[in-house]
Amino acid sequence: MLIADCSCYYFSSTPSPAEQTIFTAARQYLRDKLSNDALLRKPDFRRYWFSSVLNGFGGYISALALPLCAVLLLHATPSQMGTLVASQAIPFALFALPAGVLLDRRRKLPIMLISQTIQGLTLASIPTAYWLGLLSIHWMYCTAFILGSCSVIGGGAEQIFLTFLVGREGLIDAQSKFATVDSASRLISPGLAGVLIQWLTAPFAVIVNALGFVVSVFNLRRISVRDPEPTPSDKHPLRDIRDGLAFIWSRPLLRSLAWGAGLWHVVFYGYSALGILYATRELGMNPGTLGITQMVGAVGVFTSSMVLKPLNRRYGPGVTMLIGVGSTALTYTLMPMIPANLFGNPHFSAAACAGLSFFLDCGVMLFFMPYMALRQKVTPDEFLGRMISTMRFLTVAMAPLGAMAAGQAAEHFGIRTAMAGVATCGVLLTLAMALSPSIRAVGPSAPEPAAVPEPAEAS
Repeated sequence: MLIADCSCYYFSSTPSPAEQTIFTAARQYLRDKLSNDALLRKPDFRRYWFSSVLNGFGGYISALALPLCAVLLLHATPSQMGTLVASQAIPFALFALPAGVLLDRRRKLPIMLISQTIQGLTLASIPTAYWLGLLSIHWMYCTAFILGSCSVIGGGAEQIFLTFLVGREGLIDAQSKFATVDSASRLISPGLAGVLIQWLTAPFAVIVNALGFVVSVFNLRRISVRDPEPTPSDKHPLRDIRDGLAFIWSRPLLRSLAWGAGLWHVVFYGYSALGILYATRELGMNPGTLGITQMVGAVGVFTSSMVLKPLNRRYGPGVTMLIGVGSTALTYTLMPMIPANLFGNPHFSAAACAGLSFFLDCGVMLFFMPYMALRQKVTPDEFLGRMISTMRFLTVAMAPLGAMAAGQAAEHFGIRTAMAGVATCGVLLTLAMALSPSIRAVGPSAPEPAAVPEPAEAS
């Protein structure tokens, strides 16, 4: 009877009444979901959301595949891993300030399309170079530098375009939606990356991300909303850069966010430079096991998406950010304490590493989502490009120092000792940010854009 039912399913073109009921219920659920959500009712937001999710999914695969290319295939040393991580952050120091001027003088969507095209081609060069026998650690340095440069310019354009797309009041809601779907990507992609790396080798696993950028470019071209053409400026670019720095310096909140996020990046990049080395050489994980342990971080991302809005409503963005910073510091502190064979079994070590991935990913999201929404909410449209790029310059420009210092420390004193130093810096930073009056003062009712003085006053 079961075989007969299956044959009817495959060869009948007319759905059964039960199937029609299921399809009707599913369509009704999606229709109700879309009609009850102001953002999801907008086709342009759904297209932007799809591209963001697609690139995030591929990005998680590359985040595991690229460092494993260096560690497993090129046998990178700790100092080389530090340089590799630093190479992706150096463009923020070089290009962030002029990028702010560019973003305030040009429409954002074309910049996004060009940036994603370059990223796709750059990622495709890795398997090509490996196939031709040309892949080297210096090739990886150049790749990281180009990807970082696209992140500076294209990433800034994406943040500003999202503000035009959903409005300042919709930023927290939009970020929460991104985090919810991002958690699913975070759950699936590391495990898939581990399988792809063991099956295809690490260089060919990044093809998934490269193809994702191709699809994203075609998808974004269908967005009907066009951000307005900025008013032409006759100011010298250096004057615009100075105005962007002066704007941030004149706002105590933005100033506090700048130094807090800047030091956080130094610590985080130091940890990132050692994370893959620690997992593979100290804990003995293979790519498959490493991918599975990182999948648990998706639960942290999902948890952050669920608790972000309640925390923000009850305590405000300031306390929410402090909880996030403290959660990352907890991970830095406990990670180097994991022995290679916890309770005599390496699987328990992998499980402990996975549990800490939960707190790391949850903390990163709880820190960054309120941070990005808050800084954009208090900035006028005329200063959005310069504010975002200047903040990225002030916060990420120092990150290479953390990555290279951690790599050098691991080279001379060992990976665990270097990670203990990172942990100490993370704890001190958490305490310093908790004592900042500007950050603690941001309560549940964040400042409205109307309360911000006009650009003329800022300059």
